[in-house]
Amino acid sequence: MDAILLDWGGLLLRWLHVIAGICWIGSSFYFMHIDASLKQTPDIPAGKGGDTWEVHGGGFYQVKKYLVAPDKLPPELIWHKWEAYTTWISGFFLLIWVYYFSADLYLINPAVAQISPVAASAVGIGSLALGWFVYDQLCKSRLAKNEVALAVSGFAFIILVAWAFQQVFSGRGALIHIGALMATIMSGNVFMNIIPNQKKVVADLIAGREPNPDYGKQAKMRSSHNNYMTLPVLFLMISGHYPLTYSTPYTWAIVGLILVAGGVVRHFYNERHARRGDPWWTWGVAAACVVAAVFISMLGSPTGRSKLGLMPLKPVEVEVAPVI
Repeated sequence: MDAILLDWGGLLLRWLHVIAGICWIGSSFYFMHIDASLKQTPDIPAGKGGDTWEVHGGGFYQVKKYLVAPDKLPPELIWHKWEAYTTWISGFFLLIWVYYFSADLYLINPAVAQISPVAASAVGIGSLALGWFVYDQLCKSRLAKNEVALAVSGFAFIILVAWAFQQVFSGRGALIHIGALMATIMSGNVFMNIIPNQKKVVADLIAGREPNPDYGKQAKMRSSHNNYMTLPVLFLMISGHYPLTYSTPYTWAIVGLILVAGGVVRHFYNERHARRGDPWWTWGVAAACVVAAVFISMLGSPTGRSKLGLMPLKPVEVEVAPVI
């Protein structure tokens, strides 16, 4: 493919992807903030919802939430879904455009695995589908009854996949695919669970039936997962521009540390917005994780290993293409 066309295509897809991502992340953070800020109001029964007041743009807003559904459905509803869909669709085509069309350059490292571009692309796409299936089954299993057990299982699964990607792809390809997998899980939560459950609630209201509260609980759980994965996914998506993050054989460990760092930062704001205090310890944990990630990144760099007083890594023979 012509180099100019390839660059312009990547630029436009990335532009769309970033814009859609801003819209999705913005709405996600906003609604999590609203959920955490709700207070009891007389016109909504206790335990069934609440409201909060905001000021913005010279005006005042009263936002109400019904945990299940209101007694009467309004004639118009705003559905927040296309931000998520557009982010994933544009990201998927960007993955194809950059990493699959130029697999020999960005995705395959012969020193890691002798694999064809077609096979590498098939592994990449297949892993996204399989990863969503595994995560979805975890959420439907008995583990879902215990938030901590589910979180630990999900964390372990992501680390395992990150390690597996390093055995197949280049370092850069491995990182972008673990980010793509997490983004697929997030989008899948919206497409396969949150929106369908909301549609079931709407259908029950129209039919005059009382909606099942479990639909809202399931959607809220998936929405919370998305909230905690957002910051790590953003890190992974930009990490391809910083070789220190993927030029070490311990990239999977960096992924784990960033998952923890991003997760505890979101926990700080979720607790603060809910007026349950300011857990400042989360920033200490996040800082420690980042410092550890920096240390691990140095283990893959000759300069970094020298500064740490470590022996250089064993040289690896690779094929070098002639460059004109």
